[in-house]
Amino acid sequence: MEYIQIEGARKPVSRLIKGTDYFKHDTYEKAAANLDAFLAIGGTTIDTAHIYCGGESEEVLGQYMQERGNREALVILTKGAHHDQHGPRVNAEDIRSDLMTSLERLKTDFIELYGLHRDDPSVPVGSILEALNEHVEAGRIGAIGASNWTWQRLQEANDYAASHGLTGFTFSSPNLSLAKANEPFWAGCVSADRETLDWHEQTQLPLLSWSSQARGFFTGRFTPEVRDNEDLVRVFYSDENWERLRRAGELAGQKQSTTIQIALAYVLNQPFPTCALIGAQNREELLSCDEGAQITLTREELDWLDLK
Repeated sequence: MEYIQIEGARKPVSRLIKGTDYFKHDTYEKAAANLDAFLAIGGTTIDTAHIYCGGESEEVLGQYMQERGNREALVILTKGAHHDQHGPRVNAEDIRSDLMTSLERLKTDFIELYGLHRDDPSVPVGSILEALNEHVEAGRIGAIGASNWTWQRLQEANDYAASHGLTGFTFSSPNLSLAKANEPFWAGCVSADRETLDWHEQTQLPLLSWSSQARGFFTGRFTPEVRDNEDLVRVFYSDENWERLRRAGELAGQKQSTTIQIALAYVLNQPFPTCALIGAQNREELLSCDEGAQITLTREELDWLDLK
């Protein structure tokens, strides 16, 4: 397993980040075994969020760390300030409320990576950063970042931080995958386009990709004729993505790997620091991800996969 450094996190962050958006109390033993297997391949970093499974995801992770006594071995990435049925919640009061609840559920007093789950472009970046910095200074969170923020808002925020002596965002977490999204997964979601990738290369800001393997698009289960997954059809079905799938399969044959491993390697071989959030739910899937993370792709191979 390889690791990157994210300013403020205090610990190395594993290139593979374990997703937990299906962790529930009634399947606790499966979740715990899944986490044990992830640690066994060298993983350290766990992704969760205030809204996942109505809070059960964070609670299960908190229970797991308490039972195993391994809190110090793990890096927690959690997120707050997601919108609700009333609209956006990216403000000081809701950030504090979500963060304090997350700390309680996780049974910890510190979160290494704290991200805002959504943006509200109507709120000035200054007030958002000032709210987050209060918690950095209080020792509750280390690195601060943003999930589903555009690169323009990230740049605006970090310009404000630099000019006001504040801690800025040191990571971003949009969707990045070899398959390019036709439209957002959900309202307010951001997928990394070419401008975003160019900006990350220029700034070298770490990118932690969700849906890094395009929600199974590269497993071989899907073809243009198989249309039983409406979300996948809506988001990823396009002539360009079928060609990317074909090229990934061709390259997999050359490298004695699988198509989905090439798709993962695409995310992890960008010319800037990246990590991939993975949804692997058993040891076999985890080992496949671990193997994919060890594949090296050249800039020429990345461009070819990306139809450039």
